[in-house]
Amino acid sequence: TAYLQPIEVGNKVILKNIFFDTNKFDIKDESKPELQKLVDFLNLNKTVHIEVSGHTDNVGTVQSNQVLSENRAKAVYQYLIANGIQPERLTYKGYGETQPIEPNDTDDGRSKNRRTEFKIIAK
Repeated sequence: TAYLQPIEVGNKVILKNIFFDTNKFDIKDESKPELQKLVDFLNLNKTVHIEVSGHTDNVGTVQSNQVLSENRAKAVYQYLIANGIQPERLTYKGYGETQPIEPNDTDDGRSKNRRTEFKIIAK
């Protein structure tokens, strides 16, 4: 798998190939290989607990971005459970536009801010 950093509480990993249509939270089929890597990682590391986090750019209202980010994180959470990961190992949270990793003043920056991450919360 591609998650090569050490497993430490607080570490975050951006899931690079998770795709949603604009303003939607249905996981697109092309996201499944990346999600399978996360399932495999969790199956190999049975004691790891993660938070799935959703993030948006600043286009749209703060409220709609918050809801969208929560729904996207929940969709990944539900996918993991549907693929055999125990729910007690998982949480999810939407952060809306509150944690940008790039300025929102270019298409590229906004694209990087629209992301799904996971954070190690227990190992």
